[in-house]
Amino acid sequence: MTCRIHFCYGHRLLDYDGVCKHPHGHNATAEIEVRSDSLDRRGMVVDFGDIKRAMREWIDREFDHKMILRADDPLVKPLLDLSEPVLLVETNPTVELLARLIYDAGRRLGFPVVRVSIWETPTAFATYVGDYPSTQSRWP
Repeated sequence: MTCRIHFCYGHRLLDYDGVCKHPHGHNATAEIEVRSDSLDRRGMVVDFGDIKRAMREWIDREFDHKMILRADDPLVKPLLDLSEPVLLVETNPTVELLARLIYDAGRRLGFPVVRVSIWETPTAFATYVGDYPSTQSRWP
């Protein structure tokens, strides 16, 4: 099963020769796929409401309406001085990295996440695929 969560973020890529080297924003869609060898007592892998609520809360807190920048980006200090919402990451804040971070968060929250795709635009997306979960989710 897969659920979609929409969010907005800004970023730029350092050491990159293209238009994405400039600060810009995206209206993104994360597709979070969960899978299990068995269904719970309700006949579900995970309740859509459970995963959507938990993952929406995490994405809103970590990414939504934030400028996501590499920690050594020269924009960091001026934005922080202006009290702008910034998320610092160690590598370029690519859509591939964001997919991995969402995947890792879903797994930490106890969901049997196997794949996260993020649509950065209506025509471009990146996918992170992890290992097939060997244990059932912690959700009832």
